[in-house]
Amino acid sequence: MKAFYDDRQRAHDPKMFMANGTRLANPEQPARIDVLRGGAEAAGCGLVPASDHGLGPIAALHSAEYLVFLKTIHARWTRIENASDEVIPNIHPDRRTASYPRSAVGQAGFHQADTSCPISAGTWEASYWSAQTALSALDAVMAGDRAAYALCRPPGHHAFSDLAGGFCFLNNSGIVAEAALKLGRRPAILDVDVHHGNGTQGLFYHRRDVLTVSIHADPVRFYPFFWGHAHERGEGEGLGYNLNLPLPRGTDDAGYLAALDGALESVRAFGTDLLVVALGLDAHENDPFQGLKVTTPGFARIAERIAAMGIPAVIVQEGGYLQPDLGNNLASFLSGYEGG
Repeated sequence: MKAFYDDRQRAHDPKMFMANGTRLANPEQPARIDVLRGGAEAAGCGLVPASDHGLGPIAALHSAEYLVFLKTIHARWTRIENASDEVIPNIHPDRRTASYPRSAVGQAGFHQADTSCPISAGTWEASYWSAQTALSALDAVMAGDRAAYALCRPPGHHAFSDLAGGFCFLNNSGIVAEAALKLGRRPAILDVDVHHGNGTQGLFYHRRDVLTVSIHADPVRFYPFFWGHAHERGEGEGLGYNLNLPLPRGTDDAGYLAALDGALESVRAFGTDLLVVALGLDAHENDPFQGLKVTTPGFARIAERIAAMGIPAVIVQEGGYLQPDLGNNLASFLSGYEGG
């Protein structure tokens, strides 16, 4: 399997985020790249540089207003007296239809959902190349590869059309699905990150041309809290085209695989001919977020079941944070996929 990557993704180097009212070191570090790259190489993947597809596929899902914000906000922020080194919001509108301010502080609140997505000087460059990496993996699959892996960071599945959140700025999995749709495919997104892909859900919630499925820790007491509940099935034309499978905290391999079987049944019923796997490795038992208890061999079993469907797949890296088993978890998944 080819593994796509671009070193410019290191430019985003966030220093902190806030959780439970406390300033903490940000876990979405450039060092993740080295560990994940090692895991891909251990699985026998050949590393391929990403190519540039331009802004078009990104702008197909993200508003021009939002893209201008991402590209310019840090420079504008640094002109504020006594501003922090990173753009972190301190006020939010009560609704998306609220007035759009000219102030950098106000726009930060409008376009950043939480304090987990600080923007620095290199955030736009890294996010841009993260999206290009995902699109490059799609190229390989469209050219006939059974599957391709995109080593994307920052991740993307918490990003809405005009809203960053949860370490995410551009929705890489959604960008791939939208591009595949334009190439005549019938894509589905299967999100196996421990956190619900709320941004992905939001992008397609009123649409019937892309199926979105997410298996994750129950958000009733877990990020992203407001999205990812089982009753969220889509709206309007999208009703029935969104499936959430929230799991109790601490669910193990057996419970996870049972949910996966239900997810794959929906993917088959949709008639999917290109699958986007939003691969979070943070469902692991030793991940810092401690949501689920999937084991390292469990990732291979997950991959085997997905691969057994025989659907061409773009595997897009989402979460999974620095801990001793991170690289092994990716190697397990990719090796399991190749053997499935």
